[in-house]
Amino acid sequence: MFVIPLITLLLTFSGIFYLLLALVAMRSFAQVTDPPLATAPPTVSILKPVKGSDPGLYRSFASHCQQQYGGRYELLLGASETGEPLEQMAAKLMQEFPGSTVRVIPCPERLGLNGKVSTLEQMVPHALGEVLVINDADIRVGPHYLERIAAHLAEPNVGLVTATYFAQVAERGSIWSKLEALGISTEFLPGILSARMLERGVRFGLGGTLALRRETLDSIGGFQMLRDHVADDYELGARVYQSGRTVRLMREVVATSVPRYSFRGFAEHQLRWGRTVRDARPAQFFGTVTLHAVPWAIATVIATGASLPSISLFSLVLFLRILVALCGGVGLLRDGQVLRDILLIPVRDCFALLLWAWTYAGDEVVWRGERFRLRKGVMERVQP
Repeated sequence: MFVIPLITLLLTFSGIFYLLLALVAMRSFAQVTDPPLATAPPTVSILKPVKGSDPGLYRSFASHCQQQYGGRYELLLGASETGEPLEQMAAKLMQEFPGSTVRVIPCPERLGLNGKVSTLEQMVPHALGEVLVINDADIRVGPHYLERIAAHLAEPNVGLVTATYFAQVAERGSIWSKLEALGISTEFLPGILSARMLERGVRFGLGGTLALRRETLDSIGGFQMLRDHVADDYELGARVYQSGRTVRLMREVVATSVPRYSFRGFAEHQLRWGRTVRDARPAQFFGTVTLHAVPWAIATVIATGASLPSISLFSLVLFLRILVALCGGVGLLRDGQVLRDILLIPVRDCFALLLWAWTYAGDEVVWRGERFRLRKGVMERVQP
């Protein structure tokens, strides 16, 4: 009779320990200072794989053309299907920002199952820069983005620079879009920073930014080594780290966007992320079941018949969880949406625990409308 309350209580205390750890990790990261600017800024090529022609992409592209950077840089837009809208956007960017170089790179071939990596592989030969900066098409950046990347790459033995990010919900976004964005700012970030502290550094890359020298990319086998990997950003960072170089997580924060998700779209995206992490770091992913303090505290309240101590414990957990959300989402990421959606945190955390369990129901993921099976990081297409 006392077994279930004991289990939920232990899991709740485990979650409390994690929340305290996350607070320490975020404080540690907040104290990191930027390195001095590079004395000889390298030539940079920004590689953006583009799929579709969402009108909101122009804002993203424009943010890359407003860099306060002392060196030369160019923006390359790679697309498997180039068309008039993308060409028009490139021409408009060149007209609005006369000092910028923007080129559209046709990438018609499909080299492997990962369409993004296929596009990047075809873009690299066209890039002029000795430094390659890769980010998704919808990523928006600040004016000091490139100079901070160059400063980190100038540090001894730094092989790759990556960055944290937050997600802006589209106008009239659904509840599922808000839960997705809330998870990125208040769950994903604390997890990344906790891993950084425990592992004494970052050992993987984040899709918001992947910046490295061309010679580093060549030394680890180039993009062709990642053609069939679903977690190409994670793998790129991991291979740089395994080569003996350092992966640097910079303080610069970039922004992405979240579409108006239906429940199905939200669940498919979360499952793809969860199963990808489970496949890449199985032991660590399994252990994350102990980190969901809020749902375990709720379970303890239910298991103990809403006893006063369990309600007090739940109040403590909720306080710590909101504190983590505010310190990370608002303090580090400057994401004002966290304040707007703060009351959704218990809902988000309960869904996170359910989705954690759901990841073990299979090994298939849906990506860009196609279904794949994961096998040690490599995708296999599932025939309909």
